[in-house]
Amino acid sequence: MEKTMLCYLIPSLIMFCCGVYGFITRKNMIAILISLELMLNSVDINFVVFNRFLFPGSMEGMFFTLFAIAIAAAETALAIAIIINVFRSVKNVDVEEVSKMKF
Repeated sequence: MEKTMLCYLIPSLIMFCCGVYGFITRKNMIAILISLELMLNSVDINFVVFNRFLFPGSMEGMFFTLFAIAIAAAETALAIAIIINVFRSVKNVDVEEVSKMKF
């Protein structure tokens, strides 16, 4: 592995680990959503880096990353809509409070 590739993969690994830590330790739904987006962005960085260094002439990794970003944006909009509806009914966005809610 080249040194220049490590310059991109190490920050991506740090981003992913921070996202996993935030996803596991946070109780707030918005913070969990931000941690999930951080993990998805680090995976997108990996797609671009591996495409650039393994197949320099092709653009498949770039296009796949663009589709992943579009899907992540739609997922975030849907998750925020769900969180807003939960907040309207429970008046709180903590995961523990939502798990106590009866359907």
